[in-house]
Amino acid sequence: MKLSFSLPCATADIINIDVNQLVIAGWAGRDYQAVLHHISELEAIGVPRPGAVPLFYRVAANQLTQSENIEVVGSQTSGEVEPFIFTAEGELYVSLASDHTDRQLETYSVALSKQVCVKPVARQAWAMKQVLGHWDSLILRSWIREQGEWTLYQQGTLASLRTPLDLLDRYISGEASGAMPDNGLAMSCGTMAAIGGIRPASEFRMELVDETLGRSITHQYRSIELPVVA
Repeated sequence: MKLSFSLPCATADIINIDVNQLVIAGWAGRDYQAVLHHISELEAIGVPRPGAVPLFYRVAANQLTQSENIEVVGSQTSGEVEPFIFTAEGELYVSLASDHTDRQLETYSVALSKQVCVKPVARQAWAMKQVLGHWDSLILRSWIREQGEWTLYQQGTLASLRTPLDLLDRYISGEASGAMPDNGLAMSCGTMAAIGGIRPASEFRMELVDETLGRSITHQYRSIELPVVA
């Protein structure tokens, strides 16, 4: 899947990549006991317990989109903001994505629920080497529109999530090649709890804030509900 990103303070204003391997890192919280507690909560409402923590879901790369509109089936889907990292020309970059998921299907299969919804991605990116030293201080936020007003939905620093290098090392070590590809690998790196609980909304806004360097990455999208027919 071809994506384009603007790069601030770089010699090239735009970087174009062709993602050929998309990975969603699940259960990626840094506090292991908190992750286990969340697993138990979800299990109580029918979501299957993961086979490992963290767990890496392979998703078709053509599920990525930088559009401001997506189409979903039914009313039980919702977004969740995540750091999005990718390799290009031997370098690692960070952007922002929403792991939009079908919550009804999730109770049957988490892997399938992630596959059926496209994953919106922002249009800006930063070189990882510019933020790695203060990664834990980066702030992740999302909002949903409810009754015509934007409501804060998620918020926290990346200190609550496993670092991207940790996730990449764990994923690559399980691959046959055992080597990091120079181009085309993308990973969505986990999320944080929804304030007030997970719930659907037709409009989703998200941002990644770097207060150290005084900048942010933002994206907003609208989900268009298609009818469920039988």
